Amino acid sequence: MADALFPDSEMTPPVTGASAPYLVLARKYRPSSFSTLIGQDAMVQTLRNAFKAKRIPHAFMLTGIRGVGKTTTARILARAVNFEDESGRRPTLELDQEGIHDRAIIEGRHVDVIEMDAASNTGIGDIREIIDSVKYAPASAPYKVYIIDEVHMLSTAAFNGLLKTLEEPPPYVKFIFATTEIRKVPVTILSRCMRFDLRRVPPETMTAHLVDLLSQEAIGYEPEALAMIVRAGEGSVRDCQSLLDQAISHGDGKVTAATVKAMLGLGDRAKAIDLFEALMKGEIATALTLLRELYDAGADPETVIGDLADFTNLVTRMKIVPAAADDISLTPDERSCGPELAAKLGMRALSRAWQILFKGFDEVKSAGNGLQAAEMVLVRLAYASELPSPDELIAKLQNAPAQQPGGAQALPHRGTIGGGPQAMRQPDPARRYEAAPTPAPQGFANPRSYLELVTLAGEKRDLLLKTALETQMRPVAFREKSIEVALVEGADPAIIQMLSARLKLWTGQVWGVSVSTRPAEGPTLRDVKDERIAQAKSEAVEDPLVKAILEMFPGSKVTVKLREEQVPDAAYEDAFSEEREDE
Repeated sequence: MADALFPDSEMTPPVTGASAPYLVLARKYRPSSFSTLIGQDAMVQTLRNAFKAKRIPHAFMLTGIRGVGKTTTARILARAVNFEDESGRRPTLELDQEGIHDRAIIEGRHVDVIEMDAASNTGIGDIREIIDSVKYAPASAPYKVYIIDEVHMLSTAAFNGLLKTLEEPPPYVKFIFATTEIRKVPVTILSRCMRFDLRRVPPETMTAHLVDLLSQEAIGYEPEALAMIVRAGEGSVRDCQSLLDQAISHGDGKVTAATVKAMLGLGDRAKAIDLFEALMKGEIATALTLLRELYDAGADPETVIGDLADFTNLVTRMKIVPAAADDISLTPDERSCGPELAAKLGMRALSRAWQILFKGFDEVKSAGNGLQAAEMVLVRLAYASELPSPDELIAKLQNAPAQQPGGAQALPHRGTIGGGPQAMRQPDPARRYEAAPTPAPQGFANPRSYLELVTLAGEKRDLLLKTALETQMRPVAFREKSIEVALVEGADPAIIQMLSARLKLWTGQVWGVSVSTRPAEGPTLRDVKDERIAQAKSEAVEDPLVKAILEMFPGSKVTVKLREEQVPDAAYEDAFSEEREDE
């Protein structure tokens, strides 16, 4: 065993010759202990408590996005449970000192730490090999550890075959599973594992990590370039390290903003903000010019639309949470212009811009000519930015009175169509055929008018009878426990028997229901309602405010829907000649 401390980077075998082979940054600076694992403090603390209490589970489930450190954590865990030095075997998370088995485990060549990629070994046959080998004790390490990556790729039969062994493994066996698709892992497997969700690494933590890495490599950088790399990496350590490696190569040993922009196909963030401002002002000519400049500089049209959507989201977040401006991954322009735009723009305008850009992104992506598609998206967005909100439109129209033909001013807007809902709901003092309701015995209903009977049928959810009362008959006389109705032509006579039965059931009393010898003349309830809707629509079309809206939006139509309470009882009573005889 080497006397030196175990290094924080991945170990490599001795190399003879003039120089060692190049290692990419993601491998060279791969953590080998929990002290060098970044962004997963919650998981490390939980494991530290478990190891300290000697409550180490036999199975772990590690889940998270690509490059966040699942496989690395699995190897560190295998090293932790198998730690052994001159003082003996002891599972520990304090791994600053190199143990007997550590070098081989980290390099993936220890005989008792078996790694399997479930993406290429999905069947029951592959799992059966594990099940058979579990019977045998480890050759040299304290535990035999099975690391299965992308475990969600296993077949149903493979999962079923693994289940029994996972439920009752030998005391010398540990399982460590890793997956990016936790929902595809059966619950029966999950319930037998200690689960850890590896989080995306926060921008400030990632930036500090990259700065430290560049310092060790003695490579210069621009902060704006690192901000772009961190944003593109989306919380994945491996992605950020790979992008940094690529940026170093592109920049000839330096990491500059210009290099990263060209490498990622990004446009100038400052110009993207200028483009956004022009669109929000409705300045389409300026916007198209800026788009062409970004395109000529190498920015992809799809990327430009994506950047606009990202900035729209950023401004929206700043409007809701002003502290979002403190994000370390933001550029200076975003940090300064974002809050100002958030204060100026309304939530409706931002939401509308997001919807247009979100839909436009797919259009640009699938278009044969991406630049043309992007231009049309910007045209749509610029013109949409000029559209007033519904409240602003009504206020604008109310403050600008329309002109009647001949130059005369229109009448003032009444505020609501047809006199307003309050006017429609005003009770009629001359309700001739309805007495004050009296309490019904034993909880039964007591309809005092034909209209109350229709309402009762609706409350009882008897739609068949309610429809018949409205369309197939009209009242002739409504007396206490007695109704006389006239049937319209083509009405079903059996509805009379149904009405009698329902009245007995709902009121607890026998009602006399008779059919008038005179044919039904005049409108039914449905006819009255339809006439009222037509009248309301006619009034709406003549309303000055509605006229102004129709002129502003050519091709639009007026639709009127009335609720029951918006049709006064008097409108029905005036249409009927029903009589009420109180005993």
